[in-house]
Amino acid sequence: MSINQFFNFERSFLKAKKSYGQHFLTNERIAERIADGLTLTDDVKYVVEVGPGKGMLTKYLLAKPTPLRVVEADRDMVEHLERHFPKLHGCIVADDILRVELDVLTNGEPFALIGNFPYNISSQILFKMLDYRVQIPEMVGMFQREVAERVVAPAGSKTYGVISVLIQAYYEGKVLFGVESGSFSPPPKVQSAVIRLVRRPEAALGCDAGLFSRIVKQTFQQRRKMLRNTMKFFLPEDPILDDVFFNQRPEQLTVADFVKLTNWVSERK
Repeated sequence: MSINQFFNFERSFLKAKKSYGQHFLTNERIAERIADGLTLTDDVKYVVEVGPGKGMLTKYLLAKPTPLRVVEADRDMVEHLERHFPKLHGCIVADDILRVELDVLTNGEPFALIGNFPYNISSQILFKMLDYRVQIPEMVGMFQREVAERVVAPAGSKTYGVISVLIQAYYEGKVLFGVESGSFSPPPKVQSAVIRLVRRPEAALGCDAGLFSRIVKQTFQQRRKMLRNTMKFFLPEDPILDDVFFNQRPEQLTVADFVKLTNWVSERK
């Protein structure tokens, strides 16, 4: 194969694939800002990048002292990364992030999560992060702006929902900056934003975490209904439902309110 044929071949398989939800970041300054969003305190032993693609963000992460692991589902991109980033030898996992056992990947050590996340699975990545919250003290990621706003939305707002409560129960979130669609190839049809999540210092939620999650999801399934109706699933025929607290709708409850509600249910079982 001639040099020209090689580069034509590489360009052809490096095109974004809709099946992976790929929108490659092309703005160097944005990539650098995302990488610098990580604080990487001494307790962080690894950085795990999701969906590195062509490596725009990867090269800035490799410049940091913390060891990097990358997870890439697209085999063509894996070949590209192996060819152009020799430092990644032995540090690339060619798999779907939703199937990867992150504790195995990082030897059970604390790690920071980062990425220009595929928008079609970005919410699922956040829920997976919660499964590994004990190991993940911080996360910096690119999301569709609407998703980013939901993650950090305060109680009482229209965008406050399940993902807001579950993430904020364990992490403090902040939108770092917005990113215009022209910073990607191909440009997405939506606006984007980068958020940072830092794990709260509290060691525990203060209630049964599994029950907490089920209550949050159950109540938001009918977000316009008062709690006295949606909580009948957990507190059937219980006189506590007459309390004024249950006149509220789920979007009015803070994380602390949901913790209190969870403990009430636990006590009455």
